[in-house]
Amino acid sequence: MHNTANIKSGEAASSRIAGAGAPKAIYIHIPFCTNKCFYCDFNSYVLKDQPVMEYLKALDHEMELTTQQTPPGVIDTIFVGGGTPTVLTPKEMEFFLSSVRRHFPKWAEDIEFTMEANPGTTDLEKLAVMKDGGVNRVSFGVQAFQNELLGRIGRIHNTDDVYRSLENAHKAGISNMSIDLMFGLPNQTVEMLDQSITKALALGLPHYSIYSLKVEENTLFHTMYQKNELPLPDEEDELQMYLLLMSRMKEAGYKQYEISNFAKPGYESRHNMTYWRNEDYYGLGAGAHGYVGGQRHINIKGVNPYNEAASTGLPRLDQFEVTTDEAMEDFVMVGLRVLDGIKSRHFFEQFGVSIEEKFKAPLDKMLQAGLLERTNEVEGYKLSEKGILFGNEVFAEFIGYLTANNE
Repeated sequence: MHNTANIKSGEAASSRIAGAGAPKAIYIHIPFCTNKCFYCDFNSYVLKDQPVMEYLKALDHEMELTTQQTPPGVIDTIFVGGGTPTVLTPKEMEFFLSSVRRHFPKWAEDIEFTMEANPGTTDLEKLAVMKDGGVNRVSFGVQAFQNELLGRIGRIHNTDDVYRSLENAHKAGISNMSIDLMFGLPNQTVEMLDQSITKALALGLPHYSIYSLKVEENTLFHTMYQKNELPLPDEEDELQMYLLLMSRMKEAGYKQYEISNFAKPGYESRHNMTYWRNEDYYGLGAGAHGYVGGQRHINIKGVNPYNEAASTGLPRLDQFEVTTDEAMEDFVMVGLRVLDGIKSRHFFEQFGVSIEEKFKAPLDKMLQAGLLERTNEVEGYKLSEKGILFGNEVFAEFIGYLTANNE
């Protein structure tokens, strides 16, 4: 789950004193998959014939150059996403994890080290290597518990793989696990989602992420949608799906701490909170985004172009300074995704001005519409129950607001 940003020109970030204000979070991208899911527009490439070891060596060099430029302090969270990081062989996985440890040697005692995994590519040997390398949290892309539905969205695993992978993770000593589910899928009914939630909750995991399908450009689903060949649920059914999952998760004792995420107390994704609090993080790997010292960057996306660029320097596609207006908009927009909301004093501490002074019109508009509400009278703002259902409409009020009104 990485931040996105408009690509603009800008200067390279300056070096820092080791540990002084250095990011405490790392995102690392492994862009390989066994196949491309029909809905996926992430920066990923089918594994066959890819130069995987060359990529891992290029990634190692990017880590070296990055830590030279911005020396790390104590790392609180690491997230390895993709693609499918677990397509790496045990030997490749061991090389990769040793690279991370070498370049970022100082870890918090309670570090959260998450790796995304496909249930079809996780055996006990690989999970043991992951555990030995420091991984202590695994996020499995399950998506649904109906094999027929999994096949229709291009997943390579089946439900048996899910249970086997979870069992292997436990055997390897990893108990902090999350699974992703999706709703709004082609031919999916409210009853099918209900069945998936029942089977997911029966696992008793500490964390669940449940996302609605978004048909993205440059995907097979987009091509089918353009041809009117994608039988999606109607809006009413999709709304019922979301209401159902919120209700069932709450009944089962899970807190909805973000629009799409549910956790037992203390098991919220600390890494994702880095994004939602608009905090700095290192972004490493092909197509990865990073945010360090007021500078955002995006890396070159293609595997071979990335490998070539990383062999001689930082593999940047672009890097730019985030303006104060953009930083303020980001603070509000990503902060409101978290259901506890945003605190006015945090905004003032970061920017030296009150949030009401900068965003009076959109705040008043959303309060009057009943989509936002005050928290503890003057503490801050959060999405209302109605606002949770219309989050994108709320966020749209803040995107570009200061930029448009300061021109």
